Amino acid sequence: MARRLNPWRWLVLGLAAVYFLVPLAASVVFTVDVPGRGVTFDAYREIVSTAGFGSSLLLSLELAAATIALVLLLMVPAMVALRLGAPRLRPVVDVVCSLPLVVPPIAFVAGISTVLKWGPEYLSRTPLFETFVAVQNPDFPFVLVLAYVVMALPFVHRALDSGLRAVDVRTLVEAARSCGAPWPQALLRAVLPNLRGALLNAAFLTLALVLGEFTVAQLLGFQPFAVWIYSVGGSQAQLSVAVSVLSLLVTWALLLALAGVGGRNRTASSRG
Repeated sequence: MARRLNPWRWLVLGLAAVYFLVPLAASVVFTVDVPGRGVTFDAYREIVSTAGFGSSLLLSLELAAATIALVLLLMVPAMVALRLGAPRLRPVVDVVCSLPLVVPPIAFVAGISTVLKWGPEYLSRTPLFETFVAVQNPDFPFVLVLAYVVMALPFVHRALDSGLRAVDVRTLVEAARSCGAPWPQALLRAVLPNLRGALLNAAFLTLALVLGEFTVAQLLGFQPFAVWIYSVGGSQAQLSVAVSVLSLLVTWALLLALAGVGGRNRTASSRG
């Protein structure tokens, strides 16, 4: 049976490779083949010197780091508490965490814009006015972090849920508590090391979401990396495609690194 399935497996892998690699190869050819000049890598050399590249990429990385930290800080204790104390609420949490997949991003950002416009008008004489101004600071728009946390909930929830299903959380927590560890220490010392793969998956999915998100940032008037790529593409098409190719390669490199870390963790755990 395995021998019969091998040709079909290679056929599917071949079709998938053609589907993904042909557009990527066409993009690379477009960036290096300049009419009248032949093959040149000037588009890739100009990426670093183009105005806004460093600042936009740094902003996206900062937003990604803050989003990963905040969403994990919210979801990990909530998922552990749900599994230990209220397993009957799991369907409710599943539905709530899946809502960002149902609500269109344009409707989501319209709601955020309405709140941001309503706040300063009605809260101008309260301390909350400064909060509405601070979360919209162009140097670090924390409102994007809040929006990305909501958008990342479905992916983080699924990753953590899969990790918790493979771990006997109750036994680990009870063992740590019986040794005198308080609840935070039991979570940090006993549960989190066994969720390393799930945490890495959640972090990678959140990073990919933040680096590629365009609609919310564009409509709110901020310029992270994805918006900068779009703005550059209006006047420098080859440079825009080169940046997109570079971004895709970096994302693939992160995926391969994550797969390598996960493979080493599984090997170490199996040996132990």
